[in-house]
Amino acid sequence: MRRTALSALLSHWRRHPLQLASLLMGLALATALWSGVQAINAEARASYDRAAQVLGQDQLESLAAADGQRLPQEVFVALRRAGWLVSPLVEGRWSHAGRSVQVYGIDPFTAPAGALPPPVSESGEITDFITSPGLAFGAPETVAELDGAEGLPRLAAAEGIAPGMLIMDIGIAQALMRAEGQVSRLLLAPDQPLGRTPLEQVAPGLERRAPQETADVAELTGSFHLNLTAFGFLSFAVGLFIVHSAIGLAFEQRRPMFRTLRALGLPLRTLVGLLAVEVMLLALVAGLIGIGLGYVIAAALLPDVAATLRGLYGATLSGSLSLRPEWWLGGLAIALVGAGVAAAQSLWRLWRLPLLAPAQPRAWAMASARGFAGLAALAAGLAVVAVIAGVYGRGIVGGFVLLGALLLSAALALPGALALALAGAERLARRALPQWFWADTRQQLPGLSLALMALMLALSANIGVGTMVASFRITFTKWLDQRLPSELYVTARTEEEATRLRAWLEPQVDALLPIWRVEGPVLGQTAEIYGVADHRTYSDNWPMLLADPDVWARLARAEGAIVNEQLWRREGLSLGDPVPLPGGAVRPLVGVYSDYGNPRGQVIIGVADLVAQFPDLDRRRHAIRTDPAAVADLRTALVQDFGLPADNMIDQQAVKDISLKVFERTFAVTAALNVLTMGVAGFAMFTSLLTLSSMRLPQLAPVWALGLTRAALARLELIRAMLLAALTMMLAVPVGLILAWVLLAVVNVAAFGWRLPMHVFPADWLWLAVLALAAGGLAAAWPAWRLARIEPATLVKVFADER
Repeated sequence: MRRTALSALLSHWRRHPLQLASLLMGLALATALWSGVQAINAEARASYDRAAQVLGQDQLESLAAADGQRLPQEVFVALRRAGWLVSPLVEGRWSHAGRSVQVYGIDPFTAPAGALPPPVSESGEITDFITSPGLAFGAPETVAELDGAEGLPRLAAAEGIAPGMLIMDIGIAQALMRAEGQVSRLLLAPDQPLGRTPLEQVAPGLERRAPQETADVAELTGSFHLNLTAFGFLSFAVGLFIVHSAIGLAFEQRRPMFRTLRALGLPLRTLVGLLAVEVMLLALVAGLIGIGLGYVIAAALLPDVAATLRGLYGATLSGSLSLRPEWWLGGLAIALVGAGVAAAQSLWRLWRLPLLAPAQPRAWAMASARGFAGLAALAAGLAVVAVIAGVYGRGIVGGFVLLGALLLSAALALPGALALALAGAERLARRALPQWFWADTRQQLPGLSLALMALMLALSANIGVGTMVASFRITFTKWLDQRLPSELYVTARTEEEATRLRAWLEPQVDALLPIWRVEGPVLGQTAEIYGVADHRTYSDNWPMLLADPDVWARLARAEGAIVNEQLWRREGLSLGDPVPLPGGAVRPLVGVYSDYGNPRGQVIIGVADLVAQFPDLDRRRHAIRTDPAAVADLRTALVQDFGLPADNMIDQQAVKDISLKVFERTFAVTAALNVLTMGVAGFAMFTSLLTLSSMRLPQLAPVWALGLTRAALARLELIRAMLLAALTMMLAVPVGLILAWVLLAVVNVAAFGWRLPMHVFPADWLWLAVLALAAGGLAAAWPAWRLARIEPATLVKVFADER
């Protein structure tokens, strides 16, 4: 009996292949977007874990200076002599000609067992590794990216090393990082000998640090991955609207079959169980298709995600995608859960269906004022949650709670708002046909509400995210013009060459401005400390958010410091607050400047102040102010007369082009997800209209019988769909603008540490309105075409079938 009943249930899909395709496609698209996002996040987590495992950092304790500065190499020697099993490590970032890589210098003779990566310990090239020019190991993609770079040791590709890293001998790394005689920290072997001299007696300025369980950058990028997950979940929710419509239609069309099976003796519990099995089988098939599509989506978006993480956070992500169980099993699970959620309402209705319930199709088109009132009440409750999250919420999680509650509240309020608008239009109509059109459109709202909610979510997300991105682009471009006023930027190869370069350039240019910096702990986190010259370039161009009137003069007199917005917001600083610098100096805060795109804190003091505190800093980089027309001749002279390599120079426009290119790639992922979400919403509307077209003949046949042609009815169907899309777009605009404000003023501040001014772009709304109308028109085109070509006998038959 069960096998026969299941065969009868499945036969429905053979008779309705388009309905089956819409169900499978809807769930597959929803699963694809979700699993694609999770695949990207899983690849990122794997990269972060590999970074944390470098040199056993996730298992080994380390000794480091309490003030975060590098240690003299003599401290390592003293600790070894005192019986401590320690191994020196030099780490830092090497950058040249737009290329950047994290460098780790190790001592292969004292490194703890298991700390050396297999490519290093198993290479057997120890002589090449420790002798000049040295041998550096890196991931294959890192070695390929650095091919031809000057100043690096010989590179060897090795699997198992995180991308964006190079591992080399400590002596080679010290020379490369200009840290001769210094180490960053000391790795502690797990088993230390008894009777060793206490640490406080040998090196009192050191402190023990716990193993690094995850890469620091994983915490920094958490907001970005949460953002991707939110987009994936939004797309999945939109896709579930398609599944809900298709499953609901299938249940309604099979009501006569259900009654017949029950009358033949099939228990209700068995019938519901068989339908649940059917839904799970379909979900399994759709989930497998969605996982395959998700892999394709993730592979296409991964390069742009990697560019985003590198540009905004300085994190390096592998460029290849792996089929990891955690995301494809998660994709299958979410497909099964989603299908279960979509089918729950229909299964509940069936459970409560009386044995001899009428077999006639139940009219989905009946308006439900009570249902709309319930949705409105739920929307009001979510609006209250959004307000509470906005007032009391903290951090990125509070921001996304605010976003989620706002979007769901707007979506749930949409059917009631549309019903009120259509009722008002109906009251204003004076002729019979317009009155019928408005009343009939209002009757279709219950059947179309899910699709219109999906369209509302997609349109609001597009407006909100598009406004954020465009505001960022305008602000970022203006900020680049302010931050990059110098016409040419040069980097000498050595300190001696830098000294000669300054003497050679000063008589030929308007100003030679140092770009000198050090890194160290500031208010508990590693920050960059820059020195600026006393020159009007900074007072005329530097983008200040707030500052004392004589800020630049105070910097020149070593009487203050300015910090970037990220550090200012993170620490809650005010003008006049003390800013402790590495080494013990303290300067009062005299200004705050905008610093978009930088994940780290920055402090700026006078260049003389910087040199006085850090006399061994790197002094090779300079900015040149000169006549823009003379830049080309100056570059030529630097190459031919002075002998500086062309790669060591970059002009202002090139820096801006590189920065804007990074910016565009940064938000390419967001744009792609917006487009995909809009596509899923359009498909949801198509399936809903297709569902209604199969069930609306009892309402359309009387109008046709009164003289309205099938072509006129088809035109009205097209107009109806486009009208509802237009009304949804009108309501989506204010929701999208509120969403944009939340992204700029709440989420962006929590995620990145800076706040952007908001700009509005009405022309973009018009373009999006055209897309919404096109989506509505295309979604209604096939049902309208079928209605225009329907046989008159089919319409006449309605009067016999619907008695």
